[in-house]
Amino acid sequence: MFGRFERMVAGRYLRARRGERFVSIIAIFSLIGIALGVATLIIVMAVMNGFKADLMSRILGLNGDLTIFGAGQTISSYQDNVAAIRQVPGVTRVTPMAEGTVLISAGSFSTGGVVRGITPDGLKDLHALSDNIDAGSLAAFQGDDAVAIGSTMAMHAGLSVGDKITLLSPNGKATPFGTMPRIKAYRVALIFNAGVNDYDSSVVLMPLAAAQRFLMLPDAVSLIQVSTTDALTVRPVTRAIAERLDDPRLRVMDWTQSNNAFLGAVTVEQNVMFLILTLIILVAAFNVISSLIMMVKDKTGDIAVLRTIGASRGAVMRIFLMCGAFVGVTGTVLGTGLGIVFCLNIERIRQALQHLTGTNLFDPTVYYLERLPAKLVWSQVIEVMSMALLLSLLATLYPSWRAARTDPIEALRHE
Repeated sequence: MFGRFERMVAGRYLRARRGERFVSIIAIFSLIGIALGVATLIIVMAVMNGFKADLMSRILGLNGDLTIFGAGQTISSYQDNVAAIRQVPGVTRVTPMAEGTVLISAGSFSTGGVVRGITPDGLKDLHALSDNIDAGSLAAFQGDDAVAIGSTMAMHAGLSVGDKITLLSPNGKATPFGTMPRIKAYRVALIFNAGVNDYDSSVVLMPLAAAQRFLMLPDAVSLIQVSTTDALTVRPVTRAIAERLDDPRLRVMDWTQSNNAFLGAVTVEQNVMFLILTLIILVAAFNVISSLIMMVKDKTGDIAVLRTIGASRGAVMRIFLMCGAFVGVTGTVLGTGLGIVFCLNIERIRQALQHLTGTNLFDPTVYYLERLPAKLVWSQVIEVMSMALLLSLLATLYPSWRAARTDPIEALRHE
């Protein structure tokens, strides 16, 4: 498509001579603009992908893909329902839980929180917690006085393994003087780090039997968590479980219903960021148009000479197409490389900047997660590269067409 002569002339035009520095500087800035636009878009999309994937994995890892609960009541015959749910194809984990709101206190520290009763085997299967234990052991999570707390709560309350924590439940026994709340002290058996600040700061886990006694739920649970083989195809499993339940008052809610608004907002934000950052590449493409128009204006005499010695309009157009394409392709390749390298080392870069500035650049109390995630989706990288190349090539069409339309007679008349 591009002949040797055309490549030679285009290469000569890209090397600035004395008096042509200004045009080359504009071309360099156009290249840098495209590179920064592509890199920024790749980085932002990777961070949004990582944030969404990390958020989903933590939310689903802690709360399951779907939940069975009673409408305003507890689940009394939960053993039969658990056995029936385990027979549903696609179900990997079924965890009954007793849940209640409590007041948590330890010394001068006090806060509201949630008690969740779970069996030791259920906690072991809950890998989001069992694989992230900061202190203590799963073997100690048993008996009537053992509890597990999050790392944030332990830090704020100054607690360690073996310390005592007091729980106050509003569900108590009725007396002539009113309902007396239940108060009991428990021993911290282990400290976990779920990676979600809200969970680490407000949830207390205890063995299911102890939680049932403390919350006054004899032989009953508050909910049943279920995990599946694929969270993205949870709807068929949800329908199958609903058909297996023996109580019509029980409800089944999967993550697409309980977290749909939150995750939908993340998706919308991701799409809006893609659209906004695409404008950076578009602005850089306009710079390519400017630099090529100035180059065509500067090379009017050269174009006339080329046409006089036999170069066709197509050849002239291809020469300037190559000049613009070089800027676009080089900028896209450099930007893609920069974006990929940045994404692969984004956590190290964050920690280095945090160390230099002495500030917390990613506060988990604000951003819900404790680290800056990044997940490269190669299809998106290819999409960004293709879009940048397309915009860059489109930006070269008008200046190249204008160069090809140059009349050699009129151009040489004014030389």
